[in-house]
Amino acid sequence: MTTNARHGRGIATGTEPVRLAPGDMLRLGLLGLSTRKLRAALSALGIAIGVATMIVVTGIPASSQAELLKRLTALGTDTLRAEPVAQQDTPVELPKDAVAMAERIGPVTGAAAVANTHALVRRSDRIDPEDGSGLTVLASTTNLLAEINGTVRSGRFLGASTENFPTVVLGYVAATRLGIGQVVPGRPAPQVYIGDRWFTVIGVLDPLPQAPDIERSVLVGWGAAADQLGFDGHPTVVYVKAREDAIEDVRAVLPATLYPQAAGLVEVGRPSDALAAKRASQSTFSALFLGLAGIALLVGGVGVANTMFISVLERRREIGLRRALGATRGQILTQFLTESVALAGLGGLAGTALGVLATLGYATWEHWPPVIAPATAAGGLAGAVLVGALAGIHPSVGAARLTPTQALATP
Repeated sequence: MTTNARHGRGIATGTEPVRLAPGDMLRLGLLGLSTRKLRAALSALGIAIGVATMIVVTGIPASSQAELLKRLTALGTDTLRAEPVAQQDTPVELPKDAVAMAERIGPVTGAAAVANTHALVRRSDRIDPEDGSGLTVLASTTNLLAEINGTVRSGRFLGASTENFPTVVLGYVAATRLGIGQVVPGRPAPQVYIGDRWFTVIGVLDPLPQAPDIERSVLVGWGAAADQLGFDGHPTVVYVKAREDAIEDVRAVLPATLYPQAAGLVEVGRPSDALAAKRASQSTFSALFLGLAGIALLVGGVGVANTMFISVLERRREIGLRRALGATRGQILTQFLTESVALAGLGGLAGTALGVLATLGYATWEHWPPVIAPATAAGGLAGAVLVGALAGIHPSVGAARLTPTQALATP
């Protein structure tokens, strides 16, 4: 046996080992997959299931979380309510420009106001003038609905074209008590009697559990209330919407902003309990995502490593023949490592597509907003390739260490 053969460098031919270009190494690595298609498919399926699981266990809970956060936000997690302190001998009057003053606070994204007109509403002028059905007639700014996350059940809300005219919008409870179920387009609009004149109902609101006072109110445009109900222009409640991360800071400065003379005479409701629940759900879901994704990738990596070990054992004769014909240890290592990475990469691509489709389908079925972070899909593919590389290192090194005599002597 020659010195070169003893050192495992191939047959002593007097020539240098053949150098393979990266493209040739890639084709050589893929050759092992194409000649064992069924095994390659089953192995790729293992990593595909792992990656798909990672995307599904992050995408579906994230979509569910998005729906949950949407519902919690609808409960007013970003909204504050400011009003004069109750039970005062002479309640303070908020300034007429209170809304504009609140909007000047940096994190505030919007503000609206309502004011009690102290008028009584009746279904008709035939009803006892003192019977207001327990309802309140409120002057309202046109942007109120947006600031309290309200929606219109039928008809429309007050706008620039109606706020100065005798039109009203009914809260859900108010509409029920007045016997007005909805506003139907194309039919004569119902009317209610406020003070000593008729007002046309142009809309009915959906329930507002976070603002029960609005549910029991009849909303009149700011201008119409001033012109026809003797409203003096001073709001009684100011609703402020701000960034959730700064809601506590806004709450701290809002009283002094609205009534600098005596900030203690203005009370601001604390942030909704839904905000605490929202923040807790965000941290809980994040921890769950990381744990499940790690387990899914680990399972896929074990499958790839097992496949590569078996592949090396079955192909020892092939390895010995290639070594005898001049293949270097580095070429053998690169061949099997390329095969491992390609196997995991193909599984990663299939798993990414499967996970995205499954997440989109389930979220659509549940009527959730589908949430699939691009980083998650890209991370799933990159993670599969990395796992394939790590799983293939040991089998590849083992294959490269085989000498031609060891490999060919295998029964």
